[in-house]
Amino acid sequence: MRAVIQRVKEACVRVDGKITGQIEKGLLVLVGVEDADTDEDIEWLTKKIAGMRIFDDENGVMNLSVMDIDGRILAVSQFTLFGSTKKGNRPSWIRASKGPFAEPMYEKFCQALERETGKKTEKGIFGADMKVSLLNDGPVTIIMDTKNKE
Repeated sequence: MRAVIQRVKEACVRVDGKITGQIEKGLLVLVGVEDADTDEDIEWLTKKIAGMRIFDDENGVMNLSVMDIDGRILAVSQFTLFGSTKKGNRPSWIRASKGPFAEPMYEKFCQALERETGKKTEKGIFGADMKVSLLNDGPVTIIMDTKNKE
């Protein structure tokens, strides 16, 4: 499972012109699923995201988590996080899971975030043509991969 975590002042997802998820201060999380992912990957990743100290404290030091600042999370499924550019100029999506596996994993991921944070996770719509807007704060962007836990 891969995630791109962005600290935001605000973020919003629209599908067919309608808002499906929206937050103010918090985290926009783009998440991709591969067939090798398990519930353990979800648990590890959601704990790391909920506890990640990337918000400034009173001294301007990144020392607070999204929970510490009473922030929100917007999670958006994004299969392109598993795009391979090894050959040629057209990315290959072979490692990205197909909908029958990926969609339930995405839903479990969102539910696990809710358990970790105690707040509703805002979402996009799996497989939809989504328009994501955000105001990145910092910018602060973290990339995580459950198969490469750095």
